[in-house]
Amino acid sequence: MADEYALDLEELRQLQSIAKRPRVVSLISSEILNLEKLSTDAVTAHASQTSEPISTQAGVPSTPALNYVTLASFSWDQDSDKVKIYLSLEGVDQEKMESEFKTMSLDIKMHDVQGKNYRFTIPKLNKAIVPEKSKVVVKPTRIIVTLFKASKGNWLDLQFKEDKLKPSVDKDKDPMAGIMDLMKNMYEEGDDEMKKTIAKAWTDARSGKTADPLKGYR
Repeated sequence: MADEYALDLEELRQLQSIAKRPRVVSLISSEILNLEKLSTDAVTAHASQTSEPISTQAGVPSTPALNYVTLASFSWDQDSDKVKIYLSLEGVDQEKMESEFKTMSLDIKMHDVQGKNYRFTIPKLNKAIVPEKSKVVVKPTRIIVTLFKASKGNWLDLQFKEDKLKPSVDKDKDPMAGIMDLMKNMYEEGDDEMKKTIAKAWTDARSGKTADPLKGYR
């Protein structure tokens, strides 16, 4: 079972590395956290079975790992001091919530909400927050998460995003590889006309018709 979890985690991490939409990244990250916990539990259980002596006493039933429904839909706003996240969910009991704030991440779990467990997590925020001041408030039809910024200013997004168009500083990397990476990003984020043009340039480069796949863009 642990091997299966490891394979699932490997594939999810590959998907996470190519995901771009914030909600998709949040969904994949939440599932990775769930699988990591399940994998750890499986390894621990296996170690206990092989190393502990057999007991003659009646065993206590183990608590099964909790399954969570990921809350991928949310809205947010901000001012210079704080960020507020709004989650639409009815029937949440403040006493049955777990919230973990770190400098660059948050993880909120809501248990026993109409028979289900829900989770909202952001593994890497756009910028640093003050965990001690951040809080969660439950309203009748929604949850409000308040994050206090470590430094005043405007966030362009809620989650951290790498600058894909930033040039590589790796001197040992093949310069052509960097150009191909740039073309790939332009292709994925461009419109239909851009995709057709880049696809043609890429095909010509591979067939030897042109040595520069970016010819025509400079």
